[in-house]
Parts: sequence; C-alpha cells; structure tokens
Amino acid sequence: MIRPRFPLALVFALALAACASAPVHYYTLIAPATTQAVTNTQTAPFQFELLPVGIPAQADQPQLVIRQGGQGVVPLDSERWIAPLAQELRGALSADLAQAMRTQDATGLSGGKPRLRIKVDLRRFDSAPGDYALIDATWSLRLLQGDASLACTSQVREPVGPGYDALVEGHQRALARLAGEIAQVAGPVAAGRSPACPR
Repeated sequence: MIRPRFPLALVFALALAACASAPVHYYTLIAPATTQAVTNTQTAPFQFELLPVGIPAQADQPQLVIRQGGQGVVPLDSERWIAPLAQELRGALSADLAQAMRTQDATGLSGGKPRLRIKVDLRRFDSAPGDYALIDATWSLRLLQGDASLACTSQVREPVGPGYDALVEGHQRALARLAGEIAQVAGPVAAGRSPACPR
C-alpha cells in the first residue's frame, strides 16, 4: 500500500492558506476635524444646499481605482472606500464648504437664511499613487430666492507621495481646494451678483 506523501492535515492547511485573502483596508475622503480654535466667529449671511455629487462611471466603484500607465486602470480589491464614492464625495465637500464659507449645509431643512443650491459633477477623479490625485469638476451655484447663478469648471491636481494613505490625503486636499474656489464666489452670488469664475 502506497502512503500519501503529505499528511491530510498539511494538505488541508495549504488549501486554507491558498483561499485566504489579503486584509481589506478602508478609506474616507472626509478629512479629520480640525482641532484649532476658530478665531473669527462671524458666520455667512446665507446657507447652502449641496446636491448629490455626480461622478464618472469608471471611478464609481467600491474599490480605489488607480491609473496604471497611459491607458490602464486597476481596481484594488483590498483598498476600498468606507461608503459609496458619491456619498464620500458629498460628505467631504459638505464639510469643506461649511468650513470655507463659515455657514452650514441646510439640505433637508426649512426656513432660515437665504440659500444657495450647489451642484458639483466630477468629470475626472484620477488616482496615481506616488504621483498625483486629480479632480476635474463642473459646478454651479444658484440663489434659491432670486435669479443670481454662476456655472464654472475647476481642475485641481495634488502631488502625492507613495502609498494609498498619501493618495487619499491628496484627494482630501484637492476637494478642500475645490471647496475654496466655490467659496470665493458664493458670497457675491448669495448677494444677488454674478461674479467671474475663479482662475
């Protein structure tokens, strides 16, 4: 009788090891809350509503999708967003806009101050680890209690270091810069004027 070369327990252990997957890491686009005291407590004389953020279909995945070479993209099964990307983007932009404009997102609330409706659509959301994080967006502001409105485009590119933490931090910075550009013109639109788009 020929005995098997490997004990059954060893074969079973090897099979389990082959089936084991790499640990999954989760990321958020919402930057940590600042711990610095706010010295200027003056708030804006308006509030805003941020509509759902549009995102390109190729980036609308639970995984981080990174660029590889000139034409390739790769979804990373072990690197994932903690929530659907559209929700992550809206949450991050809402927080960044509230901070940049010193007002609050009044989406779903009634009454209160004059209100701006903000619509953001991302045409590109590119991730290149060790190189850059890029967002290319169209966005518009409209005063709900008047006729003032403005439509603009922004492209923000942030250099990033190696690693996925650095990549996500780059996207956080890019979103904060986008919110800053929107905030530059929010006050004039809320006052009923039509300023030029930020350069």
